[in-house]
Amino acid sequence: MIHHFQIKRIYDPPSKSDGLRVLADRLWPRGVSKAAAQIDLWAKELTPSNDLRKWLHEDPERYDDFVPRYQAELMDRRAQVDEFLMQYGCPVMTLLTATKEPSRGHLPVLQAYLEQRIAQS
Repeated sequence: MIHHFQIKRIYDPPSKSDGLRVLADRLWPRGVSKAAAQIDLWAKELTPSNDLRKWLHEDPERYDDFVPRYQAELMDRRAQVDEFLMQYGCPVMTLLTATKEPSRGHLPVLQAYLEQRIAQS
C-alpha cells in the first residue's frame, strides 16, 4: 500500500526515490518525450474534467473555487480512485504534472484526496 506521495514537475529529472511515477495531467506535456518522462502510468482518469481544466486555465484566480469543484469530481469517481489505489499501491508514488506552479494546480487536491481515501480504507 502507498505510504507517501510526492509532487514533481514532469520537467524535473527522474529520481530513484520517485517510486511509481504517475503522470496526472489530461494532456501530454509539451517538449517531453515518453522516453525522457520515464513514467510508469498516465492516470488521465484522476485529472480534472476537460471543462473544469479549461475553466481554471482561463482565469487562475479562480483557484479557490476550483478546489471544491475538483473535489466533487473526485468524489463522483470514488470507485475509480479506490481501484487505482488498490491496483497501483506501492510505498512511494510521485504525481507528475507540467503545471508551472504545482502548488496552485490540481495535484495538491488530488494528493489530499488520495491520502484521505487511504486513511478510510
